Amino acid sequence: MYALLKISVICYIPLGVYRNFKNNLHFLNYFIQIVNFYSNKFLHLGLKYSSSNLIQFVMKKLYTLLGVGLTAAFLFLTSGSAHAQGISSDTIATLTDVQKYYRAIHIMAMLLLGFGFLMVFVRKYGRSALTATFLLVSVSIPLYYVISSLGVFGEKGSEIDALILAEFAAASLLITAGAVLGRLKMQQYLILGILFIPFYMLNEWIMLDNGLGLVEKGAFIDTGGSIVIHAFGALFGLGVAISMTTKNEYSAEIEADATSDRFSMLGSMILWVFWPSFCAALVLPEEVVMTGINVILALSGATLATGFASIKLRGKIDAADIANASLAGGVAIGSVCNTATPIEAMTIGVLAGAISTFGFAVVQSRLQKGLKMIDTCGVSNLHGIPGIFGGLAAMVIVAGISFQYQLMGIGLTIVIAIISGLITGKVLHLFGHRETPYVDEEEFSVED
Repeated sequence: MYALLKISVICYIPLGVYRNFKNNLHFLNYFIQIVNFYSNKFLHLGLKYSSSNLIQFVMKKLYTLLGVGLTAAFLFLTSGSAHAQGISSDTIATLTDVQKYYRAIHIMAMLLLGFGFLMVFVRKYGRSALTATFLLVSVSIPLYYVISSLGVFGEKGSEIDALILAEFAAASLLITAGAVLGRLKMQQYLILGILFIPFYMLNEWIMLDNGLGLVEKGAFIDTGGSIVIHAFGALFGLGVAISMTTKNEYSAEIEADATSDRFSMLGSMILWVFWPSFCAALVLPEEVVMTGINVILALSGATLATGFASIKLRGKIDAADIANASLAGGVAIGSVCNTATPIEAMTIGVLAGAISTFGFAVVQSRLQKGLKMIDTCGVSNLHGIPGIFGGLAAMVIVAGISFQYQLMGIGLTIVIAIISGLITGKVLHLFGHRETPYVDEEEFSVED
């Protein structure tokens, strides 16, 4: 049987290349069909003559290896042949966009599942946190599209590029919402989204597209959004919190329990898994793999550092530290995700995790006391400080970087985010406040 399979693959692939390479999609379809046919025959043969669970397990593993091996053979025999066979640049661009689409779906999972469950750590606010996440994503992405279509803040590239950029804006908005989570009415979350997106697009335009002629295009390095997405969202949120926090909200306790902590950690793990796609969404095709590796290493370094730092600073591991600071590596590596070496990525992750954990354990209470505000999710520690750290790290890692433009970009982002956040907070204040913060009962029918 194996000999028959080997002969079929050896004979079929060159014949398919010769006859069908003018249409690679047809050739790929033929190849998949023959792989599935013989692989299923192989699996059926093993299962037919074996009742042992162990043998069945082995046969299934061999089936998997067979598929991988044949796929590798296909890639090996056809690699580098696209240009040789006259594949058009439009076809290559379409295939690249399809790959971007897959990463866009990963980002959508981060937005709804990752951010959504991460923010249910507030024990009595789970329904509201998930609903607010739904609403914020649903208002931000269409609004970004509408404003982009007007051309006010420059061109956004292809349709899939515009979608990914809109998702980035939604991610930054969810970061902002984390700072005031539990203290807004549902309609105020929508108003927050409507006000946030234009300010975000203004900053994005200035930083990345030479808006107003302030920062030369390409001179500010921020591939994965450490500054433009994470730091901007966190600082905007702090501005809103400073404008809106009341004495009642300042004194209210934010309660968590074992169940809410578990769901929050689930959200963190979902973000962890899909973060490589977030950073690699718009990089060049040849940079995707290295970007993914760098992000995973940075996240790993941050997770390890968080575990050790949490024990060192608190005496025991704190669930909030693990759920949040473990992600700081993904935040910090963003600016240099496609240029750092693996060792540099791991180092950035370790430092970001330690810095973030220190922020949650030591800095947050003092910052809130000093500014007389509450940062519900601690976005300043997860996205603000690690994001700025990532932007500064680019000055050490990226060869030929302009220190002037990098520092100018970071400084302008900080100023724009805080000022626009303060303005937004004042507007939201006009729509009133919740009677009781951090509970579902005020706006939901709850039967516990």
